[in-house]
Amino acid sequence: MRQKTSTKKNEAISEFKNFPYADFTKKEDCESFTKAIKNVRQQLGKDYPLFINGNDVISREKMDSVNPAKPSEVLGSICQAGTKEVAQAIEAAKAAFEKWRDTPPQKRADCLFKAAEIARRRAFELSAWQVLEVGKQWDQAYADVAECIDFFEYYARDMLKLGQPQKLGNVPGELNLYFYQPKGIAAVISPWNFPLAISGGMCAAAIVTGNCVVFKPSGFSSIVGYNLVEIFKEAGVPNGVFNYIPGRGSVIGDFMVEHPDISLIAFTGSVKTGCRIIEKAAKVQPGQPNVKKVVCEMGGKNAIIIDDDTDIDYAVPQVLYSAFGFQGQKCSACSRLIILDAVYDKFVEELVKQAESIKIGPSEDFANKMGPVVDKSAQKSIFEYIEIGGKEGKVLYKSPVPQSDGFYAPITIIADITPDCRIAQEEIFGPVLAVMRVEDFDEAIDWALSTKFALTGGVFSRKPEHLELARKAFRVGNLYLNRNCVGALVGRQPFGGARMSGVGTKAGGPDYLLHFMDPRTITEKL
Repeated sequence: MRQKTSTKKNEAISEFKNFPYADFTKKEDCESFTKAIKNVRQQLGKDYPLFINGNDVISREKMDSVNPAKPSEVLGSICQAGTKEVAQAIEAAKAAFEKWRDTPPQKRADCLFKAAEIARRRAFELSAWQVLEVGKQWDQAYADVAECIDFFEYYARDMLKLGQPQKLGNVPGELNLYFYQPKGIAAVISPWNFPLAISGGMCAAAIVTGNCVVFKPSGFSSIVGYNLVEIFKEAGVPNGVFNYIPGRGSVIGDFMVEHPDISLIAFTGSVKTGCRIIEKAAKVQPGQPNVKKVVCEMGGKNAIIIDDDTDIDYAVPQVLYSAFGFQGQKCSACSRLIILDAVYDKFVEELVKQAESIKIGPSEDFANKMGPVVDKSAQKSIFEYIEIGGKEGKVLYKSPVPQSDGFYAPITIIADITPDCRIAQEEIFGPVLAVMRVEDFDEAIDWALSTKFALTGGVFSRKPEHLELARKAFRVGNLYLNRNCVGALVGRQPFGGARMSGVGTKAGGPDYLLHFMDPRTITEKL
């Protein structure tokens, strides 16, 4: 059942609540997921069209989406947009914009409430697609769907608040109103690692604020991207407001960003691509009516600090989950572990011992706690970094991997790493953990801050003075004290960083929608 939410102007907005995760200790949830995977498998091999102005569009070029655990298994064939189709999508969005802009915020929000209801109904099926298309474990996939639902619900409520003009000042004979309007046409360029949550969140934020969307999903997760077409279409989002144009970044990426009718780019992905988008968006094109806004979240090189009084039995599983959940393919993942000398040997011994028990194999099998990485190029890059790490430090553990054609990379823990090492500075995006030994807590903070990133971080300590120092000095977007450093929840831990991790926006927080709108003030003499 969806949370009942009034969209009437004068009625209170119901409280936001996070969608609960599945409980795989319960037989019914396990059975539901197993059934969903079976049902999804019956849909394999379909062709997926572009979606422009409410119509399916077939393009000449297609690209197969494959199962990373078994690359010979084709999940579906995705039509690929070229610049011609992107131009058509932008034109459709432009034609729909004025009517959507002037649609009352209550009606736009109601589309998101309906989308959330649809996603709740399809939660296990939507999760199953992620297991097959990007290799997420059951719990990771379901959490991704839950986060997407949360974005729909949270942003809808936020727009109901922001959609009401505010009166400013208290001067007799004068009325001042402060309100927001959408920026225009939004290009949404999304990653594969949170294929429904991040895609759905960026698209929902643009849509509910009155912008029209041209959505490019990652080529690795285009079927999950098409799930959004189905959801928004059923939710009643008007033709032209949401357009789906998968395609090769090398072909359509710059064209989208540089197009004069694009007013806003919402991007999540690599530092290299993000910085290129910012650079391209900064140049004003002939006929361009707006300065382009870039909402950009990029990478991380996140550190967890282990203090000398840490509860090792509690902290080790939290570190392992932070480092190796979804094969370390999260921008929030722990990739550096900084341990105080007094507990270093004992902590590392227990860390390796527990890492050895992590079972690796196809994510379709619930027993496997780590699956394949997303593709062959990612696998190759990870092995190259393992070789580099072995030269820079000492490999404490390198797990076996399944002997198959799947894109598997080993859990790798490398010790004796210092801040000047490449594996302490460069984002690997895989199951590789650099372990660093420090003398005291001050040095730990210094080393934690020794990269160009500022996304997430963690501290395990029982000392109030060290926790307080971390609050002041460990300057990252999301700092976690005495818990893992992944799994930010909408409305509770708004997510995003600064420096080279992004431009300081916080998805799932009270400021996020403001990036998609321009404020206006109207003053009337009474």
